[in-house]
Amino acid sequence: MDPVRNPYAPGAGQRPPELAGRDRQRRQFDVTLERVAAGRPERSMVLSGLRGVGKTVLLNALRGQAVTRAWGTGKLEARPGQGLRLPIAQAVHAGIRELAHRHRDQDRVEEVLGVLSAFALRATPAERGQGRAGDKYAVRWRPPTDVPVTRGRADSGDLETDLVELLMDVGELARDLGVGVAVFIDEMQDVDGAGLAALCGACHEMSQQGAPVVVVGAGLPHLPAALSASKSYAERLFGYVAVDRLARDEADRALTVPAGTEQVSFTADALDALHGLTGGYPYFIQAYGKATWDLAPTSPIRAADVRAAAPEAEDELAIGFFGARFERATPAERDYMMAMADAAAATGDGPVWTADIATATGRRPQSLSPARDGLIKKGLVYAAERGQVAFTVPHFAGYLRSRHA
Repeated sequence: MDPVRNPYAPGAGQRPPELAGRDRQRRQFDVTLERVAAGRPERSMVLSGLRGVGKTVLLNALRGQAVTRAWGTGKLEARPGQGLRLPIAQAVHAGIRELAHRHRDQDRVEEVLGVLSAFALRATPAERGQGRAGDKYAVRWRPPTDVPVTRGRADSGDLETDLVELLMDVGELARDLGVGVAVFIDEMQDVDGAGLAALCGACHEMSQQGAPVVVVGAGLPHLPAALSASKSYAERLFGYVAVDRLARDEADRALTVPAGTEQVSFTADALDALHGLTGGYPYFIQAYGKATWDLAPTSPIRAADVRAAAPEAEDELAIGFFGARFERATPAERDYMMAMADAAAATGDGPVWTADIATATGRRPQSLSPARDGLIKKGLVYAAERGQVAFTVPHFAGYLRSRHA
């Protein structure tokens, strides 16, 4: 079939043509936006799940809903070792700009921008990411310079205090227009403990004050635990949404609806074969759907087409989705993952006891801690429970075993 008409989109954070299986979360967020704008209490939201389940896609879709309702919005992607102050200032600045052109009191807008500048200018060289090798994660953004800095507001140097004051002022600016402000944070698990504590404290204070501000975070499965570790009340502060693989009917919809727009259909056995290969994971659905479309000669797409296209999809995943992550690991970390994958075979590729990994490698558990910690920092594994680890990437254990074989 014509590859130009191929409707599938296997890309990082790229919205698929049919956002299947996320209707409930989107309806829930619509309610949150309505309640907050009306001055009613509502919690901020945290999305968590493995890589490839569509957290970033859903995060962007929620931002789109806020934009549709004329909210001010901003988004940031957290990075390991990077301070929170400047990235969140940049995101809030985007939200203010979305509100500014509709606000009748430009003096009020400039006053809030002055508070934002004061907040940002308190960033230390370490918070800017300066001083590390290559300044890989250095933040180059600078606050607006065409407004006077507001002194004595959001400039104490204490991140939580300053964040509360900044978001309260921005929220009041939005309230003037009958809307709110939403800040979206991707890869939220990479915010350090102090940053998570400041965010929790700010969300707690804004909730108590009824400020029309919402924070929506997305991250790996251990993000809820990290938030709880930063503030004891975090488990009651957010609405937690576990983003998981799609149910069978939703996975079928993600394939058939885009194809239907091009007058192409699937046989029942083709859908069975695709579900067996993808496990309902959205990224894999797009990858196998794209490869199958390009190879299938005519409609309807059949199981034989799926089987013939599977090696091409697997090769692409091996290079871009799995292989790129494997190459980021050090030799010691790769050995750890290989042992972890072998141990996971007995658990259906679920969480693995660190003691079993130590037994498999013939080493003491304490000696493996640097490799485990390095993999956690790189986002390749996470601490599922005390004494257990799991891969953040679905099907990664199977990929490693095939590579070892």
